[in-house]
Amino acid sequence: MRNLLLVSSSRVHGAGLLEHCQAAMAEHFHGVKRVLFVPYALADREKYTHVISRAFEPLGIAIETIHLSENPVQTINQAEAIFIGGGNTFRLLTSLYSRFLLDPIREAVQSRGVPYMGSSAGSNVACPTIRTSNDMPIVEPPSFEALNLIPFQINPHFLDADPNSTHKGETREQRLTEYLEENQAPVAGLREGSWLKVVDDEAHLCGRTGMKLFRRDQPPEEIGSGDVSFLLE
Repeated sequence: MRNLLLVSSSRVHGAGLLEHCQAAMAEHFHGVKRVLFVPYALADREKYTHVISRAFEPLGIAIETIHLSENPVQTINQAEAIFIGGGNTFRLLTSLYSRFLLDPIREAVQSRGVPYMGSSAGSNVACPTIRTSNDMPIVEPPSFEALNLIPFQINPHFLDADPNSTHKGETREQRLTEYLEENQAPVAGLREGSWLKVVDDEAHLCGRTGMKLFRRDQPPEEIGSGDVSFLLE
């Protein structure tokens, strides 16, 4: 049992915060009156909660923030829905470990069917590990293992190489190829403006920018919007 909305980014060019996926959010959180927000990926959690609350206002949904809770585990256990926002994935996962929240979130989503939304880092932690994050390891979590709500990896904010660039560092595609030299799980390179909707054993790629799929010993594959349930096999 799972009901996931995994967004590449909270912002896209020319739109406000979460504006590009607002219709998908309305459908995902249909009937939900209050969403529990997990702001651990950023340092200024008060400001973060304020801007997220404003983004949810058009949906008529109130935001409750977990960082003010005296008992975060109990708060997760009572949550109607969960949204984990973007920022630094290493800081986010470290905070989830230090507060013993991985198992409660996993239980809420997989056993109780609590709707889960992640954006950027929040989508990273829905994966088996955070090994395909773009972020710097500014802190050291006890493990790279994450929520494992899906059996594949996500690389949010995926960027195609610019053929006219003079930059000589590794491209995103090269880094993900290196990941697959050491790991088996495929990687969905989600471009900004795209998201994955996962309900039980069905997955759909939505949005307008598509994704690039990376699998071990196979060339990268361009994937457009539509059914991608094979990723859950």
